[in-house]
Amino acid sequence: MELRKLGSSDLYISALSLGTMTFGEQNTEAEAHAQLDMAIAHGVNFIDTAEMYPVAPRAETYSRTESYIGSWLKNQPRDELIVATKIAGPSRGFAWIRNGPKVNRQHINAAIEGSLHRLQTDYVDLYQIHWPDRYVPMFGATSYDVAQQHDTTPIQEQLEVLASLVQAGKVRHIGLSNETAWGVNEFLRCAEKFNLPKIISIQNAYHLMNRSFESGLAEMCHHNNVGLLGYSPLAFGHLTGKYQADGQAKGRITQFANFGQRYAKINVPAAVKEYVRIAQEAGISPAQMALAFARTRWFTGSVILGATTLQQLKENLLSAEITLSAETIEKIEAVHRSYPNPAP
Repeated sequence: MELRKLGSSDLYISALSLGTMTFGEQNTEAEAHAQLDMAIAHGVNFIDTAEMYPVAPRAETYSRTESYIGSWLKNQPRDELIVATKIAGPSRGFAWIRNGPKVNRQHINAAIEGSLHRLQTDYVDLYQIHWPDRYVPMFGATSYDVAQQHDTTPIQEQLEVLASLVQAGKVRHIGLSNETAWGVNEFLRCAEKFNLPKIISIQNAYHLMNRSFESGLAEMCHHNNVGLLGYSPLAFGHLTGKYQADGQAKGRITQFANFGQRYAKINVPAAVKEYVRIAQEAGISPAQMALAFARTRWFTGSVILGATTLQQLKENLLSAEITLSAETIEKIEAVHRSYPNPAP
């Protein structure tokens, strides 16, 4: 497995990494441990989680994913693994998380202590803000609505608290998730102005049907050496082609109500059909083509995989051996020109 330097940090992470949001909802503790073992055996050294996992989020399962990872991590060589987790942000409810999560001093300190306890470790290598404390359009929304602005913890204050975690040795590096170009710029500006830790990564959705990162964020992150951790590379299973073959196929889209909204858009079926065709013509699975594409973009630090079965995970991990031909890339670009970002 190829290792890549993540942003301006000293972390060298695997080009494919393991996402864990199924642990505790769709996967048992034993299944979670089996996935972790398989990923490590294939050269993965980067494990991503969050305090709010598993998904779909519920009070009854809150933080279970970290606990499952912790019961595995305690028996592993900690210094050989890179563990990332996230503090939940506001704006989405989740009253069961500290009566509604925020990204301020009280919540950040409580969140990191809870995560460290569940993960059974003294530190995390990368601590991320899961989504901004302020209002931004995300999770399928594309237009900024100034009327939705609300009170927010100043970014300088957020950074000052995160700096205290770095100084205490509880966090090695910090990053963002579901951020905008303005947000990245403001975190970088405040870090430089007030001598605070610089963000090293951004974890945003990136896949064949959502390449919005390639515009403003790619330029911003390139010039400031911020690495992309691309999540949902298979668009919640759509890019495997399974929902094209069977609209009721087993997966998050059919298992959880309202999970399909981000992909229930007019050009998604047509785009999926074309990408599946291109993969078949190339003699590889649609999932492996989608993963190979995301992995080989110049701005990608790591592609975060997710799976519910070991068979799915193995297929995904083997995509690390695939390099797409120039002909296949051109076919992909042709579809992108016809159906640009149908599921942002």
